[in-house]
Amino acid sequence: MPTIAERIEGGLLGLLIGDALGVPYEFHPPQALPPLEEIEFKPPAGFRRSHGQVLPGTWSDDGAQALALLASLLEQGELDIQDFGRRLVAWYEQGYMAVDGIVFDVGIQTSRAIRAMMAGTPAAKAGPAEEAANGNGSLMRVLPLALWHRGSDRELVEAARRQSLPTHGHLRAQLCCALYCLWARRLLEEAPDPWPAAVRALRDIYGPGSAEDEELERHIRPDDPPQGSGSGYVVDCLYSAWWAVQAGGYEQVVKAAVALGHDTDTTACVAGGIAGIRDGVKAIPLRWREQLRGKELVEPLLQQLVRQWTV
Repeated sequence: MPTIAERIEGGLLGLLIGDALGVPYEFHPPQALPPLEEIEFKPPAGFRRSHGQVLPGTWSDDGAQALALLASLLEQGELDIQDFGRRLVAWYEQGYMAVDGIVFDVGIQTSRAIRAMMAGTPAAKAGPAEEAANGNGSLMRVLPLALWHRGSDRELVEAARRQSLPTHGHLRAQLCCALYCLWARRLLEEAPDPWPAAVRALRDIYGPGSAEDEELERHIRPDDPPQGSGSGYVVDCLYSAWWAVQAGGYEQVVKAAVALGHDTDTTACVAGGIAGIRDGVKAIPLRWREQLRGKELVEPLLQQLVRQWTV
């Protein structure tokens, strides 16, 4: 069984590697993708890569924002939304936590929210909150919070919701982040059935009749079987990742996530983080760990994160 340090490292690297694996295949429908065995950082010859100027093994906005969140947590010792918002602006303007300092993929809602922060809107109020603003941009980056957090389930859930606010203010996006963090926590705890255990924990926090319970049962529907289409809708992204995690070991999981097509980097990022926690870092293929670019950004943060679990 992997140690807690190996699970923590597996979660963070699993997120980044899943993201990087999905980058060349983004926006393609599933029928246009190569066979599973040919899905690699460098696609087969003749495949029309998305983001053709981006070198293989490079994470996208997903990984950069996740690292920005982790850096803020480690430096501040708490979830400081305003500090995190400043780091999102620094990513958008200067390439903070992006490989080579290059930003090449920005979600519409995230861009809108960051521009609002640049104009002076507080980070906690910058994220659009209308029904249509339920993209997966806050879900894709939230895992470091679960890897860092040592408080109660309720405190983790509230923090997961707050970290969504700078870019995605709708309750649905917030609760998807909360459920994902509880799922990750149950894996860290080696719970035998982590998804149902996470769902029970969220239901215990928000009882019947609450707005959160209504949103959870009516729109997220966590008792439905795992399935998804790899889209950018936050609920579909969460379900697509849950479906992909059934595929086998880490490599099978992230390849299954990419094979859904469409928002391939984010689906593989969300699924890869979970599979990395479950299986530990040693289960991630060595070729991908060696070929991942930007490791100089990751390693100092990872050392700090692991140290707080092992001292």
